[in-house]
Amino acid sequence: MNFLDDLIARFASFIWGLPLLILLIGGGFYLLVRSKFLPFRYLVHAVQVLRGKYDNPNDPGEISHFQALATALAATVGMGNIAGVAVAIAIGGPGAIFWMWISAIIGMATKFFTCSLAVMYRGKDSAGEIQGGPMYVIMEGLGKKWKSLAIFFSVAGLVGALPVFNVNQLTQAVNFILLAPNGVETGFSTNLIIGLILVGITSVVIFGGLDRISKTVSKLVPTMVLLYFVSVLIILYVNIDQVPYYFKLIFTDAFSATYFKGDSFLGGVLGGLIILGIRRGAFSNEAGIGTAPMAHGAAKTNEPIREGLVAMLGPAIDTLVVCTLTALAILVTGVWQTTNVNGVSLTAEAFDQSIPVFGNYLLMLCIAIFSISSLFSYSYYGTKCLSFLIGADKKHYYNYFYVVSILVGATTSLSMMINLIDGFFALMAIPTMLSTLILAPKVLKEANAYFSRMKTRNREEKVMR
Repeated sequence: MNFLDDLIARFASFIWGLPLLILLIGGGFYLLVRSKFLPFRYLVHAVQVLRGKYDNPNDPGEISHFQALATALAATVGMGNIAGVAVAIAIGGPGAIFWMWISAIIGMATKFFTCSLAVMYRGKDSAGEIQGGPMYVIMEGLGKKWKSLAIFFSVAGLVGALPVFNVNQLTQAVNFILLAPNGVETGFSTNLIIGLILVGITSVVIFGGLDRISKTVSKLVPTMVLLYFVSVLIILYVNIDQVPYYFKLIFTDAFSATYFKGDSFLGGVLGGLIILGIRRGAFSNEAGIGTAPMAHGAAKTNEPIREGLVAMLGPAIDTLVVCTLTALAILVTGVWQTTNVNGVSLTAEAFDQSIPVFGNYLLMLCIAIFSISSLFSYSYYGTKCLSFLIGADKKHYYNYFYVVSILVGATTSLSMMINLIDGFFALMAIPTMLSTLILAPKVLKEANAYFSRMKTRNREEKVMR
């Protein structure tokens, strides 16, 4: 297992090299500038679309704008925000958060383009159902000669969509918060039992298909974000005197890398800190990875730009809000310097210190909702990848592989699971970003046409009044 752990770590480090950094962040920055910062100029309109102002039940697709965003957020607003942020701080210190922010700001532009394309270039699976996602964007937008790139994405997605990290951290949370404090000896047996319980819960939902998944997560996501938001605000209130200092430290340490403990990159610790922040940011908001376009591609709309605008709200909610709250909670309590624990256990220490007795249990409830909702969304992504590869009539086979992976995630180490998903996320990003950069001019042309129609519509509505 140690050999396998080291092998997967080397694989993740190799894939997350300079070429991918240029593709993911450089490419995202190019899209942001090329669009003249369009995602930020139309934030209000994006919120109006999300609230259902322009919904039409007769539009093609399976789910509403809100359900599409909720499905995507159920995957992104998950353990990456609780455990992923803790991992970033434990290795990189406060400065890692700044680079997560940068990845989110750039990621908003990336999400706008990738998810607009997911609706612009929807294809049909072998059953004749309309589908969206990078593999269909490649086939419909670039042509069949690029099919190998679509296959590459789908194969990588079969592993990238596995829930092993979320399950691993939920298992760690149950052991750390519930079992160990009550005298229960934890180990392989308890981890396996937790895994089996999660298999049961997950199976009930995922075998019901996208409709059941989207309806379930659209109820869970707003609740879990609100509960977590209030809990962290309590921690920040208790430690209010420390908030300004650590908020400033996030900026200063981003360029000094004083607390960085990881491997250097491009010959320096600052390079190592930047790549750590980008990796954790990508894991958190998944911008440019290609998962979210699979959810947004199923939205009921014939206006691709609307779905792109809704999708771009994801990184803002996920990384700029939720991840920042987690980071500040860990930093202001000082647990990142006083304990040796990592991942979700570090966040648990922060909750326990600021909200005695109830804090850990409150976090446990949040973690359970975060993790379980993530399990539902990722299964949908995996089935879409398998459907593309071998046919829609066989996509359900992925769910059997998926539930077995839950047991693997529950009984293996954190480092192995996080490096495995990091590595395959990186592989998924290659075809997603390449196709997006090639087809970006088509999105801008569609955006100009869309906003022109909106201006005409608004003028007509004013005249009618």
